[in-house]
Amino acid sequence: MKTKRFTLPRDVYYGSGALSVLKSLEGKRAFVVVGGGSMRKTGFLGKTVAYLEEAGMETRLFENVEPDPSVETVMKGAEAMRSFEPDWIVAIGGGSPIDAAKAMWVFYEHPETSFEDIMQPFSFPALRSKAHFAAIPSTSGTATEVTAFSVITDYSKGIKYPLADFQITPDIAIVDPDIAATMPKTLTAYTGMDALTHAIEAYVSRMNSPFTDPLAIKAIQMVFEYLPASYNEDPAAREQMHYAQCLAGMAFSNALLGIVHSLAHKTGAIFDGEHIAHGCANAIYLPYVIRYNAKECASRYADIARAAGIGGNSEQALIDGLVEKIDGFNKKLGIQKTLKEWGVPEGEFKAKAAAIAKEAVGDACTGSNPRRVDPAQMEKLLNAIYYGEAVDF
Repeated sequence: MKTKRFTLPRDVYYGSGALSVLKSLEGKRAFVVVGGGSMRKTGFLGKTVAYLEEAGMETRLFENVEPDPSVETVMKGAEAMRSFEPDWIVAIGGGSPIDAAKAMWVFYEHPETSFEDIMQPFSFPALRSKAHFAAIPSTSGTATEVTAFSVITDYSKGIKYPLADFQITPDIAIVDPDIAATMPKTLTAYTGMDALTHAIEAYVSRMNSPFTDPLAIKAIQMVFEYLPASYNEDPAAREQMHYAQCLAGMAFSNALLGIVHSLAHKTGAIFDGEHIAHGCANAIYLPYVIRYNAKECASRYADIARAAGIGGNSEQALIDGLVEKIDGFNKKLGIQKTLKEWGVPEGEFKAKAAAIAKEAVGDACTGSNPRRVDPAQMEKLLNAIYYGEAVDF
């Protein structure tokens, strides 16, 4: 039997005020990567810098990482790192600055590496000869603080590339619910459904294991229990969602994902006009993909339904109940049921569907999906998602 691997950050600090752990880090220079301004406005960026300075470190900020960070931003950040020579990289914010910082880390330590060199999953050069990495999430969804993944967008091609290697699993994750308490409602909805998708896809993945299953199931139970109240700004529920998304991340970082994510990666930036937020895309696609995959792994989805307290006398009844529950959540959270409802023009969809399907089949997440898929099937699935049709193929 081939040896398998289960990898998590060395330390996960959690609970209110966990950010203060930064003052116990040992090092000389910390390079802080952050997004567009919410962390500065809420005071958490200031606290981060103050704690690092209390630890005796010189700090430098790299601000304004865009949502869906670009290859260009990554290269610019790596260049700034090379001039500053940090021994700690500290990323705070949503998935975007943390993902960008992970990729910057590679090019900081290995300037000779090209983006093309690391597009093949699990092909990264060894890290940690120059710096260690601390990740501090401000949203409750991506779980990038505990994962081996980074999603970077090539805007010239309109494609998101999921980079994957255990080398970029952070050394330290700081899961402080105080930081996530400031999320707006829409972001709470999208990130919560992203976490649910992570956990469900990890549980049914071809790479699932006795190490990942308990994490995935617990995360699913917590999301179903706490997301509605978290969406309605209940602080106790928000704290539990921050932990649930982290558990989901631990599961999928090791079990990998499936074609909900393959489709989300390839459709997020492909349509003209507003991008489809990653968590929103996952939420729309998840019920359709469950129907498609259930032909291969009905018992796994039935396990999920039972764990979520859904009743049913057969596997099919349990799967129907699970899909209905997810549809109900999307409705409560203001998430559309189809791509057409979301606002993608029909003509543009028809023009791009075949190319999207082909790209999605080639996505890094497709290999671990429980049911095989070819471009023709993926295009049929896309059509079902666009028009709200039954998935019976």
